[in-house]
Amino acid sequence: MSVQDLGISVDTVWMLLAAMLVFFMQPGFALCEAGFTRSKNTANILFKNFVDFMIGSVLFWFVGFGFMFGSDGAGFIGMPNFGDLSFYTNAAGLPTEGFLMFETVFCATSATIVSGAMAERTKFSMYCVYSFFISLIIYPVEGHWTWGGGWLCNSEAGSFMMNTFGAAFHDFAGSAIVHSVGGVLALVGAICLGPRLGKYRNGKSTAIPGHNLMAAALGVFILWFGWFGFNPGSQLAASGEVNRVAISHVFLTTNLAAVCGGLGTMFTSWIKYGKPSFSLTLNGILAGLVAITAGCDLVSPLGSAIIGLLAGIILVFSIEFIDTKLHIDDPVGASSVHGVCGIFGTLMTGLFALDGGAFYGGGFGFFGAQCFGILCIDLWAAVTGIILFWGIKKIAGLRVDKRIEEEGLDIYEHGESCYN
Repeated sequence: MSVQDLGISVDTVWMLLAAMLVFFMQPGFALCEAGFTRSKNTANILFKNFVDFMIGSVLFWFVGFGFMFGSDGAGFIGMPNFGDLSFYTNAAGLPTEGFLMFETVFCATSATIVSGAMAERTKFSMYCVYSFFISLIIYPVEGHWTWGGGWLCNSEAGSFMMNTFGAAFHDFAGSAIVHSVGGVLALVGAICLGPRLGKYRNGKSTAIPGHNLMAAALGVFILWFGWFGFNPGSQLAASGEVNRVAISHVFLTTNLAAVCGGLGTMFTSWIKYGKPSFSLTLNGILAGLVAITAGCDLVSPLGSAIIGLLAGIILVFSIEFIDTKLHIDDPVGASSVHGVCGIFGTLMTGLFALDGGAFYGGGFGFFGAQCFGILCIDLWAAVTGIILFWGIKKIAGLRVDKRIEEEGLDIYEHGESCYN
């Protein structure tokens, strides 16, 4: 075995280990969403987190991988691969099957984010339908523009991004590509679906507490743990000095953003409401993680702490604004955590990047590229989300009947209850 071959083997093991960690974020999302909602819908919520991974895995293997990575990044969308992986060769020599698995768990994450904002009132059958289209079209297309080698991330001389901004769009692990897309779709879905019964009375928001903060807390711990695969794993290599330094740096920036996000939310809620909110702080940790995901490889440890802190502060005001001013019912705060903070983190990369960031003498070209990239990606998510959710609403109905919502989706949708 040559040294080069050994290096590729080490990189493959690291990639697959990271894929396992990102897959383990699925139970994190499930517990977090279940804990923040009512007990009568718990089985439904847990079931949905299995379903989106099952549907997403089959679709991404069969056609989504080709849509995202086919055509060498050219055009609006790649070509469907129909289960054939021979079209793709990894430049670093990583096995295609392993790389497919790594990309599959990211696709599933984008789909599962939407579930939380639409919890407690969505037909299970229609959840399966919109998960199908997110995994089939919405995620692979914008993924093709970016990680698939497409025009947004094309840094070759003479490319559109280089001619326009002097820099290509950068999203290391998915603040925009995964999280903001999930957050925007979550917001559109929640608007289309309407609020839960009893949420808004006489124009005022009424709190509907979740049934189990312990489950939510465990879910956030699992998500935090999984993020150490999500971000450092996106290096896709561990062998050699460059890679071991890079993944160590990303580990540090990821963790600093998480803790500072939690602290920012804790103290903001303490000052604003007179008491530190545990449930908000849990979301603040996630806000910091989402925000740092785009630039975790480019920013300094101090920069990551600042980005995380600001994301945690912004989160408190975003959740309140969406709930009390816009009257959009998002039971778990997914649109704020993933949408608002995903956009914020993507933009901050253009300011805080050590190489090319505006705060480090790089001018505003890179920041402009980040602004343009996030606009294109989230405009795509918003337009396709409107077509998808309003189409389902008009054709088959998106929401369960009033009696089912009042008595719980577990019994009526599945004939079983989580707690007996």
